[in-house]
Amino acid sequence: MKILTFTGHTPSEALKKAKIEIGDEGMLIETKEIQKKALGREALYEIVIGVEKDMIPSKYKKTKKPLSKQQPLKEESQEILFDISNAAKQISKISDVTDPLENLYKPSSKQNITASVEPKELKEIKSEINKLTDKVKIIQNMFWDEKSPDLSSQIPPEFSEIYRLASQSGMNKEHLDTLMQVTLEHMPLKMRESSSTVKRYFQTILRKMVPIRREAIPSVGTKKVIMLVGPTGVGKTTSIAKLAARYSFLMDKKYKVGLVVLDTYRIGAVEQLMQYARMMKLGIETVVDPPEFSNALESLKYCDYILIDTMGSSPYDKVKIEKIYECLDANNTGYNVDVVLVMPSSIKYEDLKVTYDNFTTLGVDTLIFTKLDETMGFGNIFSLAYETKKPISYFSVGQEVPEDLVCASSDFLIECLLNGFNRSKT
Repeated sequence: MKILTFTGHTPSEALKKAKIEIGDEGMLIETKEIQKKALGREALYEIVIGVEKDMIPSKYKKTKKPLSKQQPLKEESQEILFDISNAAKQISKISDVTDPLENLYKPSSKQNITASVEPKELKEIKSEINKLTDKVKIIQNMFWDEKSPDLSSQIPPEFSEIYRLASQSGMNKEHLDTLMQVTLEHMPLKMRESSSTVKRYFQTILRKMVPIRREAIPSVGTKKVIMLVGPTGVGKTTSIAKLAARYSFLMDKKYKVGLVVLDTYRIGAVEQLMQYARMMKLGIETVVDPPEFSNALESLKYCDYILIDTMGSSPYDKVKIEKIYECLDANNTGYNVDVVLVMPSSIKYEDLKVTYDNFTTLGVDTLIFTKLDETMGFGNIFSLAYETKKPISYFSVGQEVPEDLVCASSDFLIECLLNGFNRSKT
């Protein structure tokens, strides 16, 4: 859509000009008074018209600069941004002053000033400053990526900030475009007046689209059996230790926890988990071959939670993934095993999707994302959960056991996506 403006001494005069230029094809977006009527000066009104590009009459021609004064796109954009930056700095200086006119009108020993500034006038000035600040921010965000020259014609200016933030977060473009379309279709027009209200509305839409698995508590006489699977080096063993400590010491009730280790390929991982088991006084069993899996579970039947650590493997290593599947297939205990896929948040969406696709043969129930403290983009997490519809159960935000494990929430993820990771909010 193309945005056009027309001016006149009355709204009807501006509208008449618009009809002469583009006919009845446009849609009236906004009417505003840009110059108040005063002594010796007429009022001036501006109307904003939206019209599809292919509906603009051929006779309508936008005034261009003379060829000698035109600049390359890159240079011209830099000049605009430079001017905007200066304007923003001036606004910031004005905004930082509690009362912008206090010093100007404050009586002193050298001046006999009796006039005072009415609070109403001061409020109007501050209101105009806030509006101007928001418009400057909108224009800055419209130039965030010159590789997308049609961005402003596709996305309203008020939406440019959230579009930029979501794009730079690593969110899949198809998902972002779909979400923007939903937002544009359903967002009340009144809320589009400010980029901050647009951002809050978009944030609400995102939160509603993140599937979350609430922490399950075993009922009397039942147990939770949880198997962590995933690539090498994502932090499965550390996550097992965090979960074990959480269930043993940090819940309303101190539950009995047992550990099963399938990762006998890595001696270091087995020793690490055994050390945690000794410190927390937990039962631990090791499994070398699939037939031993059921015996290990039966040995820990007194536990409320049984946590299973598996060997890490490349998403493309089908042999190791098949070995895990054989253990699951050999389970004849009657216990339901929740398979949790653990993935790092620091890799791009496409790699997360490949990892997920290759581990789906194990029947993934839920997701854990680690290393949130090692990345600045969280759109990849949103996109994977949105695409697969698999709920997220926990986030790992560091190496400390058990402090750096938090129950997943859509509020926390979307806050990270739009505003960055903040440890104080975990």
